[in-house]
Amino acid sequence: MCAAFGLIACAFLLQAQRLALFLTDGTRVDVREYKVADERVRYFSIERGQWEQVPLEIVDLERTRAHNRSQQAAAEVRAEEERRERFAERLARTELHAVPLDDGVYWLRDGAPVPVEQVFFDLGKSKKRTVLNVIAPVPVMPGKQTLSVKGLASKTVTKSEKPIFYLRLDHFSRFGISRLKPEPGRDRRIVQQIYTVPQGEDQVERQDEVDVFRQQLAPLVYKVWPVEPLEAGEYAVVEFTPGESDLRAWDFSHRPAATPEQP
Repeated sequence: MCAAFGLIACAFLLQAQRLALFLTDGTRVDVREYKVADERVRYFSIERGQWEQVPLEIVDLERTRAHNRSQQAAAEVRAEEERRERFAERLARTELHAVPLDDGVYWLRDGAPVPVEQVFFDLGKSKKRTVLNVIAPVPVMPGKQTLSVKGLASKTVTKSEKPIFYLRLDHFSRFGISRLKPEPGRDRRIVQQIYTVPQGEDQVERQDEVDVFRQQLAPLVYKVWPVEPLEAGEYAVVEFTPGESDLRAWDFSHRPAATPEQP
């Protein structure tokens, strides 16, 4: 790996050393460096590997300087992008090594992943129906099922506006962060509601998801965090396959003014 980085560095150095010297007739000469001395321009020719010189009056210095400044600026941008990519790769490898091998969700607290407790659901089924199910020629949703978890607050409390979570999954599925709302009249929080289409087995699953960034660290290992700062409230990292009713959730409370965070 060190040798590979060395080759890249050498290649970049050679590229950075390549300059262009333009003559007034439009001819381009690739040079390693050049110097203006009195009425002549002395340069080191890359093609012939030696120092040469030409009269200053046949050199287009304005075009030469403008071109080389532009090339140097572009080279610096590329170098910065490569530096950031290498840093991101090193950071991803470091983060991956810190994620435990067990399937689950881990919260980044004080630079170390802490397990987040998985919560389990109570399934409540609405008894409401509509006569449209009988008379309408097109399907309508006759009712819903509510997946809720016990308690109005999670044991896991975060103060960071953009808490970072790591997921190690046992199969490919969709995942994100959802807001949890209190279930009216019960000591529970709603995670997901499932609507069943009449005269069929199709289901529509809905949860209040927030916009998140997702980064894959390795196969089935991911990093997820909110795009915008979270408002105070109840949330969960959720993982599911659309249409399969296989939702899993790991809940947390976001309390910006809370006491010190606790796992």
